[in-house]
Amino acid sequence: MKFNKFSTRALMAAALLGLSSVGAMAADYKIGVVNALKVLESAPQAEAAKAMLEKEFSGRDNELLAQQKDLRDLEERLTRDGAIMSDGERNSMERDILNKRRDLKRAQDEFREDVNFRRNEEFAKIQKQIVEAINAEAKEKSYDLILGEGVVFAGSKVDITNDVIKRLTK
Repeated sequence: MKFNKFSTRALMAAALLGLSSVGAMAADYKIGVVNALKVLESAPQAEAAKAMLEKEFSGRDNELLAQQKDLRDLEERLTRDGAIMSDGERNSMERDILNKRRDLKRAQDEFREDVNFRRNEEFAKIQKQIVEAINAEAKEKSYDLILGEGVVFAGSKVDITNDVIKRLTK
């Protein structure tokens, strides 16, 4: 198909007119952006969850530290006194050290798994509260669209992160 100068200009004018109407339509929408990581780091619920988990697992952590100290003491004793021990005593102590290492590793693995499981549980609750706070903020202030992760840039006019943090603080 061959276009003359007039039809090319008309086509360009129509395209520009169409683009300007898209811009006018977009101006009618209220858009906000939330930095979810900042909200999670600043939420008082996150601090409370960390403190609760620390309190919940401090006893087991202290037990593991005591087991580590006992194992180190046995290893030092074997190193220091191994040459003067009988073969039976040395072999018995080496088996004891090996068993304590296995027990300690097993206990550490279980501890780590339990801590991770509980942390995931608590932070899932917090994430649900964050989503509820974002939804409440959006409804209260009549936002049409709230964007989260994947935003490359957001100006201060559309960033509602601090508003969400304030809502979570209440």
